[in-house]
Amino acid sequence: MALICLGLQQLFPQQDSLRLTEKDSIVSSYWLVGLGINIVDDSGDAFNDFTTMKDQWNMVPYPSRINIGRYFRNGLGLEAIAAYNRYKEGYKVDGQINPDVKDYVSMDARLSYDLNKLIGETGWFDPYVGAGVGYTDANDTGRGTYNAVFGFRTWFSDHWGLDFNTSGKWSFGNEATNHIQHAAGVTYRFNIEKELSKKGEEKLALIEEQQRVADSLAAAEKAEEEARKLAERLEREQEAARLAAEENARQQAEEQRRKDLQQTIDDMGHVFFDYNSSYLNTAAKSKLAELAGFLEQHPGLELKVSGHADSRGPGTYNLWLSERRAAHIVAFLQDQGIPSERMVTEAFGESMLVNECQDGVFCTEEKHGKNRRAEFVIISFGN
Repeated sequence: MALICLGLQQLFPQQDSLRLTEKDSIVSSYWLVGLGINIVDDSGDAFNDFTTMKDQWNMVPYPSRINIGRYFRNGLGLEAIAAYNRYKEGYKVDGQINPDVKDYVSMDARLSYDLNKLIGETGWFDPYVGAGVGYTDANDTGRGTYNAVFGFRTWFSDHWGLDFNTSGKWSFGNEATNHIQHAAGVTYRFNIEKELSKKGEEKLALIEEQQRVADSLAAAEKAEEEARKLAERLEREQEAARLAAEENARQQAEEQRRKDLQQTIDDMGHVFFDYNSSYLNTAAKSKLAELAGFLEQHPGLELKVSGHADSRGPGTYNLWLSERRAAHIVAFLQDQGIPSERMVTEAFGESMLVNECQDGVFCTEEKHGKNRRAEFVIISFGN
């Protein structure tokens, strides 16, 4: 196992430090909104020299462009753009010198594509191209336009960045001039979704391979450990089964011994009392003397002496009478040398009749006599 671990370290020498970080993910889809300025060149020769600024670039000194868009995982994006500008007096418009200030308003929609999907992720630099249509009202002339755009965004964080782009706008529907519109502004992304970059995917594949190898080693170690634990468990279970069998045999022997002792006491018979009496008659004393001899032979044996009465007379009186009967038996056995600690008493009165002779039922004296009894139950038999 140690040789396998050494080989794993040689295969993945940096596995302790190999982990995915924020740098391994890129923003893949998002909404954005932007605010900035726009510059319009409607001189009539903008496409011959679109960098000419003097007397051709028109701009207002405040935010004049707003855009909102949605970009998808496949690199495509949809944007709506609104812009306002003013053609300056004395600037060249449609090949002529503009005699006075004129408003410029445009509404455009475009479909763009993130070039990083083709050239690979470039981090903070995010170039794109696009095409679309729009409507422009400028130089007192409204016109529809076909648009083409090239631009790039620079991102300072997942949310904030700058947007720079240039759009060519070709008129259709009338003879209005074609023109160029430059734009720059701040953009904000929200509802961002991320995915791994190419390097992140490669790193993830390597991490997963490391984990697979580590899992295989762990599985082998676990199987070895489980086999050892299984052998130990089987050994413990066998020992437990042996001890349980011995304990069960002991308990069965003890239970049989208790039954044999109880049977011997039961064979001596119950002690019976005369009607309305708790005193021991001759027959009762004879049985108790035999019981005392048996108790002397088994010094660990403890008894519960239960007193009973027939149903004649009040129930409370019969309960008291059965208590007295049990007490007289304990006293007699004490006189025979049996310690009182080996006996407990319990009185049942007329609650546990052995026949049908309850209140309101006529019975012979013999039947009533069977209920005037004391019974003996082993509660402990020691050694």
